[in-house]
Amino acid sequence: MKTLLLYTREPLDSAIYDPKLAYSMHIAIKDDAGYTALNHNSGVFFAKATDNADGTLNSKTLRSPIAFKLADGGYGIMAVRTNEIGATDNESVGSVLVAKTEDFISYTEIGLLKLVDSEIQAISCKYCESGKAYKVCYMADNVCKIFKLTDFEALSGEAVESCPGGCEVNVPNISCDIEGARPSCEIEGSDEIAECLIKKLITPVNVEIKVPDETDVKCPGCVEKITATAIYSDGSTDEKRVDWDISGVDFSKPGRYEISGRVHQDHFEFPIATNRADPCVARWNGKYYFIATNDADGNHTLYIRCADSIPELVNAPEVLLLDSETYEGIGGLLWAPEFHEVDGRLYIFHAATPGEFFHEESHIMELREGGDPMVRSDWSRPQRITKADGSELCEAGKVITLDMTCFEWQSEYYVIWSQRQFLPVDQGAWLYIAKLNPKNPRRLLTEPVVLSKPDYSWANNHTFVDEGPFSLIRGDKLWISFSSAAVDSTYVVSFLSIDKGMDLLVPENWTKANFPSMTSRCVEGEFGTGHNAYVIDEDGKVWNTYHARPGIDAPRSSGIRRVHFNIYGEPVLDMTEEMDIKPELRDVKTIINVK
Repeated sequence: MKTLLLYTREPLDSAIYDPKLAYSMHIAIKDDAGYTALNHNSGVFFAKATDNADGTLNSKTLRSPIAFKLADGGYGIMAVRTNEIGATDNESVGSVLVAKTEDFISYTEIGLLKLVDSEIQAISCKYCESGKAYKVCYMADNVCKIFKLTDFEALSGEAVESCPGGCEVNVPNISCDIEGARPSCEIEGSDEIAECLIKKLITPVNVEIKVPDETDVKCPGCVEKITATAIYSDGSTDEKRVDWDISGVDFSKPGRYEISGRVHQDHFEFPIATNRADPCVARWNGKYYFIATNDADGNHTLYIRCADSIPELVNAPEVLLLDSETYEGIGGLLWAPEFHEVDGRLYIFHAATPGEFFHEESHIMELREGGDPMVRSDWSRPQRITKADGSELCEAGKVITLDMTCFEWQSEYYVIWSQRQFLPVDQGAWLYIAKLNPKNPRRLLTEPVVLSKPDYSWANNHTFVDEGPFSLIRGDKLWISFSSAAVDSTYVVSFLSIDKGMDLLVPENWTKANFPSMTSRCVEGEFGTGHNAYVIDEDGKVWNTYHARPGIDAPRSSGIRRVHFNIYGEPVLDMTEEMDIKPELRDVKTIINVK
């Protein structure tokens, strides 16, 4: 068994670690050396926002989280729900927030358990086998009280005057050296849970490189096929190409040769492009193309690059593809361009406006058949995306749409986009999904369905935003990464996921992560990471193009990093090049037998 520490944190500067982030449940694991904070010392369980009748959301945080074993397996979670700044939440005074989890990774929020009319100061909970109920002890008005919770899922029970053992509110006195930690609970977890937490909440690092001891070859091309296997701390692996030195091999003479090589790794300095946000790289007809939002001129132009490989895109020349002056109705704020292939044709999805921000709408451009993506005249004029009946996607001037992405899944095409109602009230940006007509990609096939709202406090930090969706398919699972919060240093990335065979248009079929996977805390020197797009190269590697800031107040700039998949098959976005291939392990040797 391992000891798990649950805690919240002291908030830091709003640009670094806002109260909306600090007032969440964090986890550390205790061993002989002390406590190890997980998930970059960031939260893993956040309270959900509540809904108002007009569609707006009330952001929530939490304090004093505790965990306890459930009678039928798994763990219960209780915490005092607080408002957006960690103060008293008028909607839940006298109640505790209740959730459950099997692994301290995924959480199901059950609701509020009403205990008293005054503010709760501390809580504890444990299952009483003799009473077949949960004994909830709490302190309110400096008095300890007891509640008998008989139905955990229904949150029903009754207050009791007395109970064997009396009130057992624990106010822990736990000392740890984790930055900013406010400990609230320790609980024993199985070795299996602890192992899973470490593998999922600590970024894997390369620990070993293996190559075959000996291989029979006939020609230089055979040597090129000898790959290395990189092994990582979580047990996952990745096949790597090796740049072999065969200068000492005579392929005309059979024999046994020792050769050396270096595990191949494409190197990308961050940033690869300054003042380029929302980047997207696509592979089309054997070449790679790069496009991004241009922050350098206030989002009035879109430029495109082309190269034979992803590394060559970094220094490839740019060609003007679209500006805010050529077409009537296409003014400023050209945002978030993405390449997508639909039914064998290449398109660019992007947002544009006649000029005003409140008229920003999702548009599409089509490459003519046989056209060259680098030739501006080979692209159609941008057209607005419409509903299936040809009507507008939303009411311009009151609602904006942007960041539309497209993907094929089980032989059907879908689009997901961000939509924000500003009038009559600002609801924040929500994600919507619909099927797309592949024969006429300007039109949807189905009515839009709300897929996600910025209901966790990491998604409504500084502003209420879910945006920047992009698909990542791995086996029988579809992942949708999306970005949330303000487009500043608080910008983060999280995931929605769904299994093959399930209906994408039913929101309940999707699993939404309770915490972000990519934040300013993940990679040193990269702030406000987000707006991901993925491309698969000729070696089958998945690359993530994203933007971040090289300083808290620095301009949005593009980066590229390989996407790793952990031992559970889940995408890892924060594995740096040094973590991907340990520098001291890059040089390898093997024996080849020339036949």
